[in-house]
Amino acid sequence: MNKKSDLPSPAEPEAQPIEVIRKIRRQKLEKLQQKNIPGYAQTSPPDSLSDLTEKYQSATELPDKVFRLAGRIFSRRQMGRATFFHLGNARSKLQVYVRQDILGHQNYSDFNDLIDIGDIVEVVGKLFRTHTGELTLNAEKFRLLTKSLLPLPEKWHGLKDVELRYRQRYLDILSNPQTAKIFYSRSQIVRALRGYLDSLGFLEVETPILQNIAGGAMAEPFVTHHQALDIDLYLRIAPELYLKRLVVGGLEKVYELGKNFRNEGISRQHNPEFTMLEVYQAYATYQEMQSLCEELVSQAASSIGQKLSRPFRQEKYFELLQKYSGQDCQAAVRENKLKELADGLDIEIPPRASPKKILDHIFDKLVQPHLIEPTFVLDYPGQFSPLARPSDKDEFLVERFELFINGLEIANAYSELNNPEIQEKRFKEQEKMREMGDKEIQSYDQDYLTALEYGLAPTGGLGIGVDRLVMILTGVPSIREVIFFPQLR
Repeated sequence: MNKKSDLPSPAEPEAQPIEVIRKIRRQKLEKLQQKNIPGYAQTSPPDSLSDLTEKYQSATELPDKVFRLAGRIFSRRQMGRATFFHLGNARSKLQVYVRQDILGHQNYSDFNDLIDIGDIVEVVGKLFRTHTGELTLNAEKFRLLTKSLLPLPEKWHGLKDVELRYRQRYLDILSNPQTAKIFYSRSQIVRALRGYLDSLGFLEVETPILQNIAGGAMAEPFVTHHQALDIDLYLRIAPELYLKRLVVGGLEKVYELGKNFRNEGISRQHNPEFTMLEVYQAYATYQEMQSLCEELVSQAASSIGQKLSRPFRQEKYFELLQKYSGQDCQAAVRENKLKELADGLDIEIPPRASPKKILDHIFDKLVQPHLIEPTFVLDYPGQFSPLARPSDKDEFLVERFELFINGLEIANAYSELNNPEIQEKRFKEQEKMREMGDKEIQSYDQDYLTALEYGLAPTGGLGIGVDRLVMILTGVPSIREVIFFPQLR
């Protein structure tokens, strides 16, 4: 029999206060150090646990080969002179078999007395299958790599407190396999987006995150101050104007996949820091961007084994508003009667909302919930789209679309406005609205106008919200589920 430890007997995490468990584990660490066993050892890269389990989990024959693996102990079951435990990471787990007659009496005793669930260890041995058919490593050697001083969440129920899951994402990933799966899917989706654009000859670029002028979208920016220059700078709300400068410079197919920041509310669909893909192609229109958008979204879905019905549905913006409101919303925009329209529809509008905000609110309430299947909504009012090209058929409208899936806006695109005179006029109109107190209005950017005067080729632009796309494709209800560390109150 093993010599009984003089330390307190281990207990399940839910049975003792956290400080008691920490104290017990610190005592074990001291005991290990007295035996010249480091609690925080170093090692070289081991064999891949994930590759091994994927290759041999269902294999009919196992190799006569010694593997060196490392990972965290997730569970343990002692049976006298033998112990089974599960070694794993966020992606894979493998059963390990430890025997006293192989490790030796003292090593086996140390393993049972001083090693805890949550510790990170290294094992060496060969694979076999138990009588129940479970793939298992027969440990010939065992070594502690990292002593865990705090217990993992209770093994059967995982980490369930939603707030704690977001604040301590590392525990969420460790204890909830579905969380890890979502983030692996996110990585595959991002890789698919990049891969498809790269295959078409697009150049990935990087533009400033700290900007002198917050432009490229209608949103309130975060403001910071550069001490050496003694100027205010803004965290970018969009990279659009810089990317189009690059198209002016002759880079005809560019994209950027990175972070944007908007000083707005936090909700199921919004995080102040989020990931966007923006794509610009010279000699293209919003029709080409529509085809590109459908292919990108479909490629992303395929990367995680999903399939979307194609072609995506197409609807006109004002026709949808007419259908679900029963009112001529285009006339209300033309006549500046959106507030009266909202009142007549019994839609509550936030105080001091701009005409754009009112129209967006009406669309969000009446139309958006019906856009479940992938739907391109086409041809928006020009006065609320200052960077888009006017329609040749109706100058009141612009060549713009948004893509909706499952009631969420996923993408926004348009034929870019490349006429510097019209762009200057729109900037000035926007400036008047800014002076009236609307902090989300597009800023006047003189250097961008100068770039347009050198000549921007006819260009199509597309932006895809990566976080929302991942939400849709993984079937989760909140944007916080697909961002590793979302902003919390």
